[in-house]
Amino acid sequence: MPQSAICLTCVHEDVYTNVMKNITFSAKEEAIEKARKVAARQHSTLNEMFREWLEKLNAGHTETDDAARLEKLWQRTSYLRTGKKYSRDEMNQR
Repeated sequence: MPQSAICLTCVHEDVYTNVMKNITFSAKEEAIEKARKVAARQHSTLNEMFREWLEKLNAGHTETDDAARLEKLWQRTSYLRTGKKYSRDEMNQR
């Protein structure tokens, strides 16, 4: 068997042994058709391009980023802090 055929078989098995979830998006029909044409020109599919985009999106995301965003939010909302610790009863008063 040629080496390229073996490689294609491995890719095929890898794609179908990984669990993938289906998701549905809504978009204008014209936008979808244009995107399909772009994918075809790149010898790809809309599905494959979406998976690549999703991988790139997740590659740059870390828990450190989340912590930094939370810290910025905490600083921006410092005016909400009263400087006083409330008792349980005080917090539950209506």
